[in-house]
Amino acid sequence: MFQFAMIQTVRQHSHRLDRVLRDELIHMYRPFKYTPCFLHKYLEKCFKYTKRYNVIIQINRDEDCDLEAEMNNIYKITDQHFGCKIEKKFLEIGCCTAKLTPAALVDLLNHCHTVKKVYANREIKALLDIATPTVGAKDLVRNDSDVTGEGVNVAVVDTGVSPHQDLEGRIIKFVDLVKGREEPYDDNGHGTHCAGDVAGNGVMSEGMYQAPAPKANIIGVKVLDKMGSGSLTTVMEGVQWCIQNKDSVGIDVISMSLGSPASRSYPTEDDDPMVQIVEAAWDAGIVVCIAAGNEGPDHQSIASPGISNKVITVGAMDDRGTVDLQDDRIAEFSSRGPTIFNEMKPDVVAPGVDIISLRSPNSYIDKLQKNARVGEHYFTMSGTSMATPICAGVVALMLEHNPSLTPDEVKNLLMDTAKGFGDRNTYGAGYIQADRALSANQNELQ
Repeated sequence: MFQFAMIQTVRQHSHRLDRVLRDELIHMYRPFKYTPCFLHKYLEKCFKYTKRYNVIIQINRDEDCDLEAEMNNIYKITDQHFGCKIEKKFLEIGCCTAKLTPAALVDLLNHCHTVKKVYANREIKALLDIATPTVGAKDLVRNDSDVTGEGVNVAVVDTGVSPHQDLEGRIIKFVDLVKGREEPYDDNGHGTHCAGDVAGNGVMSEGMYQAPAPKANIIGVKVLDKMGSGSLTTVMEGVQWCIQNKDSVGIDVISMSLGSPASRSYPTEDDDPMVQIVEAAWDAGIVVCIAAGNEGPDHQSIASPGISNKVITVGAMDDRGTVDLQDDRIAEFSSRGPTIFNEMKPDVVAPGVDIISLRSPNSYIDKLQKNARVGEHYFTMSGTSMATPICAGVVALMLEHNPSLTPDEVKNLLMDTAKGFGDRNTYGAGYIQADRALSANQNELQ
């Protein structure tokens, strides 16, 4: 019977295959209406040995598990199949990415019992004049010194960072996981805007469009392509690079304005590989700020990895073009909680509507939205993508003021000092307030 063998495999290992991958395997073959029955078996065999899937293999970790040995075992099985290969290893979270044929996948499931689950490799997409004073980050002074984020390094994991006068001398590292280029660039424009939301100093606008942390350093980690999209594998690789280079480069904060719809394929949020990798960064001592997503006003619309209960998930507020908080409201597009796993999110909110930040000339977005240009050097964008780096900029101020703060302490301070606005699954703890967070921390230090 046509495709019966694959259906049997899916049934036998259904608990070890996520729903998306199960559906892809079952529908691997399309009915050939005009194909003679005697050819079905031949065609099925061709598909099993030629069609390839990008997958994520998760190992069932326990105290006795030797991750390196298990990875090698997976490699040996994969290597026996033509055109199949292990692409990236993520030992921090016990998983790897691979390109497998259905035949190789069946072999792996039958002979490698430590494989907990295999997931389809999903697509990830990219989700200041008024904003900076709104969050209380303008002209902050503590201990007779300006607090500007100086000496704090923020990794912007995005579409890249284009050199801009407002960041001159402060793009201290750039890694390109899409094209492998060495010099900073941004062919989409999203990442440059986000970097400016963190640390633009406003030099080309006489200080008008200045970010919360105008002296912080930027580390550009390009994981998304010209169209603002990429694979889960590449994004995970970008975060892993940050973990591995935390001490050598000096990475204090990660800002990630990207994600994908949270999937019920995972039993809990902790089974999501994207959540696992950002939590590994958090556990390594890096403060991670994640966009809530732009799927509001529906509830249960928080994107992954913002569903993590560890990281700081940021929603977007509409400051309505004024410094006065009284007329502010949640942005219509800002994703609402609870998460699909019924956890309360977002954690906090920050300005995210009509944010003026850095322009990346001739990038995809720059050409597509010419009417969003503000003069020659700036650009207007909206989204939780903008709110997230603004929050990361505030975190940079906190870490400059007290470098000993742990990620958990940073998150608690931000939430405890936020200005409450209402429903926790809409506003989280409220509007972040840098001045209040620094004051609270100052009191603890005294």
